[in-house]
Amino acid sequence: MSDDAIRCDACPVLCYIKPGRTGSCDRYGNQNGQLVRLNPHVVLDRTVQRGESVVPFIQRSQDWDGTLVSHAETFVTAIGAGTTYPDYKPAPFIISSQVEGVDVVTVVTEGIFSYCGVKVKIDTDRHLGAECSTVRAQGEAVGHVTTSEYGSQMLSLGGVRHLTGGSRREGTATCDALLNLCNGKAVELAIDDGVKVVVQSGKSPIVEGVQEERMRVGCGSATIGMFAQQWFGKVDEVVVVDDHITGVLSEHQAGKMLGVPETGIKLKGRRSTPGRYFQVAEPGTSWGGTNIDNPLSILGKFNARKAWPGLRLLMVSTTGEHYAYFELDETLRPAEKELPPSLQESVARILENCEPALCTVLFMGGAGGSLRAGVTENPVRLTHSVRESLARVTSGGAPVYIWPGGGITFMVDVSRMPQNAFGYVPTPALVAPIEFTLKLADYAALGGHMSAVRSLSSIVAGQDGRQRVVARVGSGQNGK
Repeated sequence: MSDDAIRCDACPVLCYIKPGRTGSCDRYGNQNGQLVRLNPHVVLDRTVQRGESVVPFIQRSQDWDGTLVSHAETFVTAIGAGTTYPDYKPAPFIISSQVEGVDVVTVVTEGIFSYCGVKVKIDTDRHLGAECSTVRAQGEAVGHVTTSEYGSQMLSLGGVRHLTGGSRREGTATCDALLNLCNGKAVELAIDDGVKVVVQSGKSPIVEGVQEERMRVGCGSATIGMFAQQWFGKVDEVVVVDDHITGVLSEHQAGKMLGVPETGIKLKGRRSTPGRYFQVAEPGTSWGGTNIDNPLSILGKFNARKAWPGLRLLMVSTTGEHYAYFELDETLRPAEKELPPSLQESVARILENCEPALCTVLFMGGAGGSLRAGVTENPVRLTHSVRESLARVTSGGAPVYIWPGGGITFMVDVSRMPQNAFGYVPTPALVAPIEFTLKLADYAALGGHMSAVRSLSSIVAGQDGRQRVVARVGSGQNGK
């Protein structure tokens, strides 16, 4: 180590940093022989517009003094606060204030998460890949496809096995993908034996180079139920093609209630309850999330005792993106015709009822012993206080969902957090903000670091160059 280099102790890497340089994480640097935190400490303010009142922040990390204002207008987050590493020291910010006459304390820290990942919801009717298929970024395995949900495909990415249990390259690629997704950036993912998809929080997914526009209105059976009344009298039979549940109007209970006569239609696949069919085709990226380009391929011959020449048949997908209209000829074979004006409105109604296709990214992490030690000398008491609803947990000011069971395992929608709320350390691991707010008396009772508590009046937000003030994301974030 050269004489002018200083050692950073903000994470287990323990970088030696020369003057004018930064550590491996790019969050800390050597400025004139002092270790400084280069990212701003973020303050949420409901009264400013996004991008206004931005104040640069550079301050020696161990000399910080901070605030967390817990009222409806302002909330000082853990973004840029620093960490508790090497774990025995109190959190960087433990601030007391008064909210509606109640003394409260908020503990603010950036957690280093090796046990973390993201759950990605991709609104699309197209098949992305089979369950349990490996998902790759930069050619490395970073997660897998999990069970799909109504109108969406789901991915589970990250986790300690990909971050630390594989090769160094796999860990780096996983950390990079998680960081970009959590910070709202686009990431291209490749699914084994599946497709390539570009995912970005709050944006439409791009599947094999095609931007998705809408998620399906419902399964084929649900679509029949929703629009049966609008089809009645205008067409004799409707088939809503869907990879999961394909619906047939004349057999469906909705058709029976309306008095739709039998048409003699025969559908391939496995019949479930009346008017509902499974496995009519293989999964794919065409009609209704199947692999078919010709909808007639899922039909058998019509029953000559029930069908009739001129029978009107509409076939449509669950998004209205694909549709075709047929009439049976004298041999009871479907002949494609132009979609009548009377049916154009119903297809447009399906399109109208499809919500925009978006990607949703949920960060999931476990607040472990080292993080909790920055709150109290007896970490299990913090866990108990969260379970008993004595402590409110937020991440970057955004509400979180706490999983039941042991530990403090939480999920947060990254779109509700300020931009660039996440960092990383090259161990590799993600750095994510977390805040605990509770009554001052409860904090003392759980054995909190009372000697490190500072009053709100010790700093005036936005006036000393230490904070970056940004507008809140979403609504209902009052920090109480």
